[in-house]
Amino acid sequence: MIVRAKAPLRLGLGGGGTDVSPYCDEFGGVVLNATIDMYAYCTIEPSNDCKIRFIASDRQESFECDSVSYIPLEGNLLLHKGVYNKIVKRFCVEKPLSFKLTTYSDAVAGSGLGSSSTMVVAIIKAFMEWLNLPLGEYDIASLAYEIEREDIGLSGGKQDQYAATFGGFNFIEFIQDGRVIVNPLRIKNWIKNELESSLILYYTGTSRDSAKIIDEQIKNTRAKANKSLEGMHELKASAFKMKESILKGDFETFIICLKDGWEAKKKTSSVITNPQIEKMYNYIMENGAKAAKISGAGGGGFMMIICDPTKRFELVEKLKKTEGNVILASFTEKGTQAWTLYDEVR
Repeated sequence: MIVRAKAPLRLGLGGGGTDVSPYCDEFGGVVLNATIDMYAYCTIEPSNDCKIRFIASDRQESFECDSVSYIPLEGNLLLHKGVYNKIVKRFCVEKPLSFKLTTYSDAVAGSGLGSSSTMVVAIIKAFMEWLNLPLGEYDIASLAYEIEREDIGLSGGKQDQYAATFGGFNFIEFIQDGRVIVNPLRIKNWIKNELESSLILYYTGTSRDSAKIIDEQIKNTRAKANKSLEGMHELKASAFKMKESILKGDFETFIICLKDGWEAKKKTSSVITNPQIEKMYNYIMENGAKAAKISGAGGGGFMMIICDPTKRFELVEKLKKTEGNVILASFTEKGTQAWTLYDEVR
């Protein structure tokens, strides 16, 4: 048998950063995001040779060891090792498994599309399918957060795990007591179509270490830095306005919120933007865009652009002449999925 799973990457539309502790623990956070037709993929092939093999095809990295109940969290492929350790400890009573696990993603690490967390969700979903684990959506997302943030110790927020698990347009609340509430938004088809027709994703050609940016935001929040906290509060307020505008199809307000959100984001950390990003932002705005922002923590990765659909082709052609890459993505409604291929149907 072969088990496969995939999980969708996400666009952070508003409120990104307010899902990071300690801000959300003290003030509560909200995020508006939507999943797109770019994915993280995982395949598990069970074996009987008492070996564990991890292969990340897109990263050209691999790891192999004897079947053990715990793999030290060191070296490469920490996400793969972290998920395995948690699954074996929590669901297999520390009984080692034997398999080959292969992954790849449609986006590079540091893209700003939540690729790392999405990969964790995809791997969990594959193990869930293989071992028939009784996990609901909230369970998967919570487990992914625990593995990435607590077990491995990677800095970051909470939105990516929930976006990848649930899929679609979601307004996610991060309550002070640690609870997370996912509110799926029923966006009318004409609104989705208009957004898709207006959307351009532009890869700046530079991935970034989101942990450094997030660590500075955490430091600023703990220090009660006025400018950073002001930016966080503005991000949260903008997310509420953006939710209302997108439900109503009020694109003028949506664009204003997107612009305001980008300006507020830059207040939260000194490394959100840089001269290269500002130069590209100005170029994009001068060539027909209505709004633009870096997706995710900032510092590089993908830039999300909104423009008049009648001007999109011209803007895309101009962007193709730069050093970055252009992607025309579509929104997807489904979250993480898994399926099994048996020998008789292969």
